[in-house]
Order: sequence, then structure tokens, then C-alpha cells
Amino acid sequence: MKTIFVMYCFLLVGLSACAQDKVSSNEKGSRDTTVKKIMTSDMNYNKLTAEEERIIVHKGTEYPGTGKFLHNTEKGTYICRRCNAPLYRSDSKFDSHCGWPSFDDEIKGAVKRVPDVDGQRTEIVCANCDAHLGHVFLNEGFTAKNTRHCVNSVSMDFIADSK
Repeated sequence: MKTIFVMYCFLLVGLSACAQDKVSSNEKGSRDTTVKKIMTSDMNYNKLTAEEERIIVHKGTEYPGTGKFLHNTEKGTYICRRCNAPLYRSDSKFDSHCGWPSFDDEIKGAVKRVPDVDGQRTEIVCANCDAHLGHVFLNEGFTAKNTRHCVNSVSMDFIADSK
């Protein structure tokens, strides 16, 4: 009888734990509502080409030096190619000579950090739709913020500021 009671308690605790809200690791205990989810259904996402799907959905990488936004110097906002959520402002973009667009800051709450399976790197994904963006690297000394978001151009679109 005691064993059944103990098993019942474990089951009750386990089921109640599943109902708790999860907070992503980059939120450090606080909920950031700066960027709210704007779409919840795959049916509402932008149609992707086969190459975009390979990178955005299947976590691929575009060839270095080939991205359309690598040398973009216009002022504006980079948005998620999959769901149109704002990700980065152009004033956080810098040339790191790595072959992909680099940013030292994201729009608050727009990007989630997820440890890679290999444990060596940290993947960055759109906080709205989990589209693969690229990877983030710390402590390289490129900028005062000491952060480099290395982003696939294919994962983004660009909206120029009004002139």
C-alpha cells in the first residue's frame, strides 16, 4: 500500500510539472514580452524556397561570402524570412570578415539562444517561429558588446527605413 501511495505521489508531481510554463534559457528567470509571437500556425508562415527550407527549417548553412545581406549598408530592420518578426536593426550590424552578416545585438526578445547538440556552439533561432538563423559567439573582441550573431542571409529579409 505504501508503494502505491509513493507511486501515486510521483505521478501527481510529474503531471503537474508538465503543466508549468517553460522559460527559455536566455530569459534568465524573467519573461520578456518585447517581441510577442505574431503567428502560431505553420500555415501562416511565408512560403520558402527549397534552399531557404534547407537552412531555416533543417538548420543548414549558406556558403560563406554568398549572402545577399553580407555587404548591405542601408539603414533599416532585418526581419525573419519565415514569419516577418523583427530580428535586428542595421545599427547593430558590423563587418566581422567571417562571410556572413554579423550583428552585436538583437532586438530585445527577438532571438533565442539554444545550445548546439555538439556542445561547442550556440544556435540562434527566431523567438517567434524557431527558424534557424545561425550561431552566436561571445568574447571575440569585435565590438564593445563582445557578441557576434553570425546570421545566414537566407534566414532574413530587410525593410529599409523611410527616407
